[in-house]
Amino acid sequence: MRTMWWPCLVLALLSGLETSGFPRSPLRLLGKRSLPEGVVDGIEVYSTKISCKVTSRFAHNVVTTRAVNRADTAKEVSFDVELPKTAFITNFTLTIDGVTYPGNVKEKEVAQKQYEKAVSQGKTAGLVKASGRKLEKFTVSVNVAAGSKVTFELTYEELLKRNKGKYEMYLKVQPKQLVRHFEIDAHIFEPQGISMLDAEASFITNDLLGSALTKSFSGKKGHVSFKPSLDQQRSCPTCTDSLLNGDFTIVYDVNRESPGNVQIVNGYFVHFFAPQGLPVVPKNIVFVIDVSGSMSGRKIQQTREALLKILDDMKEDDYLNFILFSTDVTTWKDHLVQATPANLEEAKTFVKNIHDQSMTNINDGLLKGIEMLNKAREDHTVPERSTSIIIMLTDGDANTGESRPEKIQENVRNAIGGKFPLYNLGFGNNLNYNFLETLALENHGLARRIYEDSDANLQLQGFYEEVANPLLTNVEVEYPENAILDLTRNSYPHFYDGSEIVVAGRLVDRNMDNFKADVKGHGALNDLTFTEEVDMEEMDAALKEQGYIFGDYIERLWAYLTIEQLLEKRKNAKGDEKENITAEALDLSLKYHFVTPLTSMVVTKPEDNEDQTSIADKPGEVAIAETTTMSFLTTQQSSQSPYYYVDGDPHFIIQVPGKNDSICFNIDEKPGTVLRLIQDPVTGITVTGQIIGDKRSNASSRTGKTYFGKLGITNAWMDFRVEVTTEKIILGTGAELSTFSWLDTVTVTQTGLSVTINRKKNMVVSFGDGISFVIILHQVWKKHPVHQDFLGFYVVDNHRMSAQTHGLLGMKC
Repeated sequence: MRTMWWPCLVLALLSGLETSGFPRSPLRLLGKRSLPEGVVDGIEVYSTKISCKVTSRFAHNVVTTRAVNRADTAKEVSFDVELPKTAFITNFTLTIDGVTYPGNVKEKEVAQKQYEKAVSQGKTAGLVKASGRKLEKFTVSVNVAAGSKVTFELTYEELLKRNKGKYEMYLKVQPKQLVRHFEIDAHIFEPQGISMLDAEASFITNDLLGSALTKSFSGKKGHVSFKPSLDQQRSCPTCTDSLLNGDFTIVYDVNRESPGNVQIVNGYFVHFFAPQGLPVVPKNIVFVIDVSGSMSGRKIQQTREALLKILDDMKEDDYLNFILFSTDVTTWKDHLVQATPANLEEAKTFVKNIHDQSMTNINDGLLKGIEMLNKAREDHTVPERSTSIIIMLTDGDANTGESRPEKIQENVRNAIGGKFPLYNLGFGNNLNYNFLETLALENHGLARRIYEDSDANLQLQGFYEEVANPLLTNVEVEYPENAILDLTRNSYPHFYDGSEIVVAGRLVDRNMDNFKADVKGHGALNDLTFTEEVDMEEMDAALKEQGYIFGDYIERLWAYLTIEQLLEKRKNAKGDEKENITAEALDLSLKYHFVTPLTSMVVTKPEDNEDQTSIADKPGEVAIAETTTMSFLTTQQSSQSPYYYVDGDPHFIIQVPGKNDSICFNIDEKPGTVLRLIQDPVTGITVTGQIIGDKRSNASSRTGKTYFGKLGITNAWMDFRVEVTTEKIILGTGAELSTFSWLDTVTVTQTGLSVTINRKKNMVVSFGDGISFVIILHQVWKKHPVHQDFLGFYVVDNHRMSAQTHGLLGMKC
């Protein structure tokens, strides 16, 4: 029996008994025994508290959930917490009947070996997975004896980023049951003083929210408390289910009497910089838009809607142009034009007539836009004190013209030459997001995923609003020479209105009397230098309220920011440079107990009188961001090389020559969904899989386990394909196809190809010497009420697959 809940950021409880067809009522389950309100299938979650302390934008959050097993038998209970993707888990403890089992952060490879040893004995796993746009989920499970109490406590930290003039703390609330003591308690301390503070919940009316929510701020302190009673949690006055289901958001900003603020504690400093009241620097902006066939329908419509709204927000001092790419490249104008009312009306007419065409020529589209910006600057047809920006929107991979990612990166890098940033917007999931991110980071920009949803046009507009108002360009933050060590990034191509530059470092001399910082940048009218001087005695006096805050917060903020920037830099590094960056980020992750893409949280907990080990990894940006999970994969070693697989509730991993990362994912998709698992344009090999669910699942549901029920392998160069289901196997070249069943034992060979079917067990597909796949048939009892037959997919040899292999890419393995 399995009971699950999500305490803050998601808080939920699902019943394994309910999904297995058993009665949900705990009274019927336990006979005459009377249970407290809020008990679901014998488990009572009697307390959930989210304690948040924010000091100088650095958030330290502790999620604590307490439960008791009121059933007569032991139950497996899973603790699932959704936390922001930008956060690092720092601690986890599990307490059962007063005995605490702590989590430890270890290097990922070490943790993996420890986990594999445990999983080989049939143990279950903890995991972290992406969960929607802003969150990822931490999961760990434990077997709780009848009558026993269990406490889960998870700690995570993050630096809140300023966006559009405010800091946002985002929580997901979804208990799916009544909780006797439910509370979100947030304390905020900002030495600059708090200028505004608000909180809102998407799942509750303002009348109910008002009585359950308290919020206040004065001077440097702010407080938010959300503490609904049992009656306030009910979905109706007589209901026993909870209405708490949605987003809880806390937003605030600080006073800005001066452009910058420096804080120093225990030899570490942080410098916040966000000037106000500066004139906006005119911008020269080129929109490079994918109009290939895959953009048809709602995507192209939403793109038109977003661009029309963006045109409404353009300032007359701005210059712009549109470049459309499909198989060929077309432009609105031959050169940049000023955003005059007449030109904007003409631009709107052009945008309204944008329609989809054929292929995806990213290389030529970008190079045309870069050439246009460079020429405008060289010919002095744009203002001298303007800044240039290029924004590309695409929903797929390059498939015509120059389509090699490495060559496109080289071409774009050489063309831009560091003169202006490139921002890449990836529309949807069917694209190589790592490529877009690398391309942007190499050119001082960033990548952002646009989710295919009803608000995609608002997402596009929202990104534009972030970069619409540059106040400074070529920003340099300078400190006294030989006074600072281990400085984080201190050079930025732009400072945008509503954002904030954050720099942290370590002082050489902790006993220095004063501290000076200069911020230099080019404004719309002239060059500017902002100077911030700190008297150390005054600083010490201002930060005497150490009882209110956590004392080493600046050191941890510095470590967080350093690791975050090293991981970003690592994406574009190669060879020795990448190894050195990795080593530095790993050392800091271990020292400060952060779960990052280089480390894992190892949890050893009791299970049937034995220790059970689980690990939790931190995923990166993923190809299917809302449904891809990072799980903990067992790797079986042969005498020659490891092989990897997709199996069970499917997860899959494949290492590719020439890539430092691996293709790695775990699928939690709707039954019926077809996914492209592997595509190698060099060998011509493509592998796809179709998801099936348990017998109780339906096409609109993601509940329950999911598996692969159909697999397809094609080789374009050989005109060969094989389609495998749990009932039959179809294979052949061109129109000449043969059909076999799993009752056959047969081998099919031709030049460069071998297929062997082993009766009721597996089949092996090999392409020459160097690429070999195994598909395993898993059969279950035909009358099983829930489970059905499914397939497993193993990669036993991949050394001839090219470095251009892609598919569901994005996670670090």
